[in-house]
Amino acid sequence: MTTPETRVMTAHVPILLADQVDLLAARLERSRGWIVKQALSAFVEQEEHRYRLTLEGLADVDAGRTIDHITVEAWAASLDGDMPLPPPACR
Repeated sequence: MTTPETRVMTAHVPILLADQVDLLAARLERSRGWIVKQALSAFVEQEEHRYRLTLEGLADVDAGRTIDHITVEAWAASLDGDMPLPPPACR
């Protein structure tokens, strides 16, 4: 089995956070490096997803697929009532 290429990265973290990583590593019986790699992978994936959603939203705006603020406010306010409005549609 081949080992994937890796690169060492260093970061200064607050002592409390480092202690929490140590406790988590002990509890999960994993290394600190494994914990940090999992956390970093999850963060990068989340940020890439957020970036894709931002680009999709900007493309919708550019294409004119928007809902004006007043319409959204009226719809949201109706959700507390007995007869909520249907969700607004893009214009």
